[in-house]
Amino acid sequence: MTDRHHLLVHGQTFAAVGDRGDISGHRGGSAPDGLFVRDARHLSRWQLTVDGAVPETLTPVADGDTARCVLVPRGGRDEPPAYTLFREQAVGDASFVESLRVTSNRPVPTTVRLAVTADADFTDQFELRSDHRTYTKAGAVRSRQVLAHGVEFVYRRGEWRSVTSVTAEPRPDAVEETGTGARRLVWTVDLAPHGTAELVLRVIARPHGDRRALRVPRSPAAVQRHLIAREGAFMAGVAFPSGWPELAAACARGLADLAALQVPATGPDGEELRVPAAGAPWFLTLLGRDALLTSLFALPYRPGLAAATLPALAATQATRAGADEVAQPGKIVHEVRHGELAHFGQVPYRRYYGSVDATPLFLVLLGAYTEHTGETALARRLEPHARAAVGWMLDHGGLTSRGYLVYRADRGGLANQNWKDSPGAICSADGTRPHGPVTAAGAQGYAYDALRRTAWLARTVWQDGTYADLLEQAAADLRDRFQRDFWMPEHSFPALALDGRGDRVDALASDAGHLLWSGLLDKEYGEQVGRRLLRPDFFSGWGVRTLAAGQPAYHPLSYHRGSVWPHDNALIALGLARYGLHDEARAVAHGLVDAAAVTGHRLPEVLAGYGRDTHPEPVPYPHACVRESRSAAAPLALLTAVGGA
Repeated sequence: MTDRHHLLVHGQTFAAVGDRGDISGHRGGSAPDGLFVRDARHLSRWQLTVDGAVPETLTPVADGDTARCVLVPRGGRDEPPAYTLFREQAVGDASFVESLRVTSNRPVPTTVRLAVTADADFTDQFELRSDHRTYTKAGAVRSRQVLAHGVEFVYRRGEWRSVTSVTAEPRPDAVEETGTGARRLVWTVDLAPHGTAELVLRVIARPHGDRRALRVPRSPAAVQRHLIAREGAFMAGVAFPSGWPELAAACARGLADLAALQVPATGPDGEELRVPAAGAPWFLTLLGRDALLTSLFALPYRPGLAAATLPALAATQATRAGADEVAQPGKIVHEVRHGELAHFGQVPYRRYYGSVDATPLFLVLLGAYTEHTGETALARRLEPHARAAVGWMLDHGGLTSRGYLVYRADRGGLANQNWKDSPGAICSADGTRPHGPVTAAGAQGYAYDALRRTAWLARTVWQDGTYADLLEQAAADLRDRFQRDFWMPEHSFPALALDGRGDRVDALASDAGHLLWSGLLDKEYGEQVGRRLLRPDFFSGWGVRTLAAGQPAYHPLSYHRGSVWPHDNALIALGLARYGLHDEARAVAHGLVDAAAVTGHRLPEVLAGYGRDTHPEPVPYPHACVRESRSAAAPLALLTAVGGA
């Protein structure tokens, strides 16, 4: 059996362990194992042996907030196991704790030699990606020091310093060298007849610059109690639909995941905030677009997410131009990273602004939050940031000079800077990629909504009618231009994008549903688009495909050219409801809720595009984030779109 990876998530910390609870030091691919904190791997090996051998798995780790498994020594039917090991693990804030209980199955005294081999390679997440890039780390040094109750691993590179400490109760009898840099903690345990002994191992990670006084949880059970309390508090007060228990369960599961996916951030005045991270394993950090959409989906139920996300993004808003990070004044950040490679400028993501749509979405959320809550203090506080964001759209973004928000491929970062950001995601029906600057359809819808909502803020909160008139006129002009330039009469559908010459990129794509959410299309066009999205080539039965089947560019296992994204479908459902297409919105909602029911009511980042008519269960996309904030919040958006129907 292939050893799967199981994710344990707590804010900026996650652990990926195998079926036996081990960490093998896997070097890369879609799901590397280890304990990760702030983009670095703080445990690269964590392997249990008993009497010098790897035990067999009796009960493998199952998905959950803690990892539990049952192990026995290797043997046969004629020799029942001499003892059974019960292993439980959990992660806290920059920490990992394991309880290891060994129980004798013999009526006589038994001695067992337990050993845990540990190592910390401090590898940056970007080194573990499957893009085959390598990074020079001149002067990097790793060291190990034996402690009274364990061992400490230290990594230094110039001013950069990271530490991982491993301690145990009871203290190990010995800490042995292995010849590989790893250290082996060893115990000789004497068990009474049918007796039990327990070890507790604790790991604390101290990433560079983290000077907090951290405490490791006493046990996995303590972590579990804390998680249950936190999830309960996050779900408190949300009215789940009583007439649709599957949607209620998906909403509850999503809120529980959102409670775990919050990471620290800082506001404009240095205030500490908690914002939704994008997802695990690769994106446990602030991504502008993801945090904004998550906060929009959750706004009617958890407005506190928006109240934290907006000032956090305002604090990271660009104030100057920077070519490497694609920064321009007023632009909202796409991605924030805290790892070694970002620190030394070897990847551009320390603060990376390669997004055409985070800036308008910032304005959409600010307007929506103010309208929903009736609170104007945040809109007043962030008025300079909002005006700067509008300025970016009009000037650097391209609205004034080109009539649209436009992006260019970034050689050091992202080729595409809309939500479909993988190479080749923006294409014609035959798969041809556009040349020159790209004008993506969905971003124009966000810009339209941003202009209208900011005009409302200017008129009602900032008391600036002249500015409001300017923005309202800009929105109306954008709407007229878009329907002239993007609409494909032969398909009764908008183009996915315009290329550098202004020619239509003619793939039939789900982005059209975002235009319904934004209200960019007039009623006749909107209704045509909404009904078209529910035809069989688009609608798989689980959701709307990112690209309609039958086009040469379509592939059901492509990241953005035929797969089904829950957050994409949540926006589509909200858009369908906006245009009065309630039956279609319910069809999308039922497909997603049914898909979630197959996987414990949790929606993944993305599903394969195979149809429900040919396969009775949704086919997973092989490299999807297991926990993703936009997908976690998607059931809340469905609840908003269709209620409990």
